[in-house]
Amino acid sequence: MNTIARLTIAASLAISAFGVSAASATEVTFYYPVAVGGPITKIIDGYAAEFTKAHPDITVKPVYTGSYQDSVVKAITAAKAGNAPDIAILLSTDMFTLIDNDLIEPIDTLAKSEADHEWLKAFYPAFMENSQTGGHTWGIPFQRSTIVQYWNKDAFKAAGLDPDKAPGSWDEMVAMGKTLTKRDDSGTVTQWGLEIPSSGFPYWLFQALTTQNGAILANPEGTKVAYNDPKVVESAQFFADLSRKYDVMPKGIIDWGTTPKDFFEGKTAMMWTTTGNLTNVRKNAKFAFGVAALPKKVRGGSPTGGGNIYIFKTGDKAKTAAALEFARFLSTPERAADWGIATGYVATRPDAWETEAMKKYVADFPAAAVARDQLKDAVAELSTHDNQRVTKALNDGLQAVLTGAKPAKDAMDQAQAEATRILSAYQH
Repeated sequence: MNTIARLTIAASLAISAFGVSAASATEVTFYYPVAVGGPITKIIDGYAAEFTKAHPDITVKPVYTGSYQDSVVKAITAAKAGNAPDIAILLSTDMFTLIDNDLIEPIDTLAKSEADHEWLKAFYPAFMENSQTGGHTWGIPFQRSTIVQYWNKDAFKAAGLDPDKAPGSWDEMVAMGKTLTKRDDSGTVTQWGLEIPSSGFPYWLFQALTTQNGAILANPEGTKVAYNDPKVVESAQFFADLSRKYDVMPKGIIDWGTTPKDFFEGKTAMMWTTTGNLTNVRKNAKFAFGVAALPKKVRGGSPTGGGNIYIFKTGDKAKTAAALEFARFLSTPERAADWGIATGYVATRPDAWETEAMKKYVADFPAAAVARDQLKDAVAELSTHDNQRVTKALNDGLQAVLTGAKPAKDAMDQAQAEATRILSAYQH
């Protein structure tokens, strides 16, 4: 029996079973973290329409919920009011918080067929580190990323550097940063060598430095952190030294949102940001640019980042089953490839990279494969119980170091004490 015939029979059965039109059958509310409008909403609306066309008994209703931070607050608030979304894309690091509030279903208990088991094993292991705990799978990787370095090849050439070679180590990054930093006659900097953002969620960019320095910030159970490990303190000092000692980066807090703009406008020759900015850079950089894995200290590496698909507890079996079907749909190899090409996020499963569309894309734009290739060195993004407060302790410490308000050791000791106090409730 062909697919269309199966769908027609399925639709007929759904209509006869409920005695209603297909249009009023199971509706799935889908929270997606983006402000209303723009190209991303068009893609998501397209996926929802495509899914409904293939599943006439299910209607997906996307709800655009703002930033990741806004989205998790809205999802928790709605769930506690008895109006939970059926499915949502929230940060992979929200996993422990959602579990502790008893808001999400362990997906492996819903997905029971042999095909389902294969599906849950299809994703890159680095992404599953922020998707599994306690023997269960709680999230399906969707828009996931690593941090990569971007460089302006024209600026490198003008400075006498090899335009095809990014810094491979911290020492090279500092040396190249000095060569690339330009000043006018009055001594005002017209082009910085480097920008590593430190607003919003500075812990994530900082975790790249701690990873490269051989430190792991939290245990897999999310109950302990190592903020004042000597390697972490050394990494915080280096982060501050990039501006205060080596003078290759602006002093103080560098804004996450404006860093790509600074790169496009030639205000910085190198930047660290998410691979999720890849399409943005490709579209807006009016110069030749490169993309590379992050530089090494004792090792290479980056934390993973981005959002997972979560299925919320609603008590409605039909909605839960429909949400699971939509999660499968969003994470097929073809859709993972399509989403990666459209946005720059890393296609989350190896077989997505074997699709014709992705092979053609990478052949035309090899930079797209950099973040994927860096996954072998990637670590789980910092994630703990009571995650927002625990990461805030680290963010506050980092901001104190970067602004010169506190020495690195004092700031990290204070961050450790605060995080340990918060996490004591979860240590059995």
